[in-house]
Amino acid sequence: MAIYVVMEPPRHGAAADEVYVRDGFHWLGFLLPVVWLLWNRLWIETVVLLAVMLGLGVLGETSGSAEMLVGGMTLLVSIYVGLEGSALRIWALRRRGYAEWGVVEAGSRADAELRYLSGRSEDEAVDQRPLPPIRQGSAPSQSSSAGNEPELGLFGYPGRT
Repeated sequence: MAIYVVMEPPRHGAAADEVYVRDGFHWLGFLLPVVWLLWNRLWIETVVLLAVMLGLGVLGETSGSAEMLVGGMTLLVSIYVGLEGSALRIWALRRRGYAEWGVVEAGSRADAELRYLSGRSEDEAVDQRPLPPIRQGSAPSQSSSAGNEPELGLFGYPGRT
């Protein structure tokens, strides 16, 4: 199963759909990084990548003995785009105003969309649920050192001093 990061569109913009970004290695981003970046409309990242590749090409031309080093650096840049392509897409979406809703584990994009929509409908149902009535009775006693007591365990049970 794959992990998908769900990015919700900005509220003030036009009606746009959520974007599901699969987390993992992108083979096309590794093999053809410029094409992959342009396909995903990562304009700033494409310009930076082209500048790095141009710089590596100039370095290879000026120093004839560094061809292996330049080839290795180019391979590392391609590996970086393959590995971090998802993060680059998420950063670009954040710049455009998208907000991260959460992470969904699913077998395909369609399954991720179904899980997101079911989770979102549950969130909306929780928000619309009425609050329980307040019971009449005595309020819990507040000691002068409230909040300064040590806590034990994962759930914050007050400990003894």
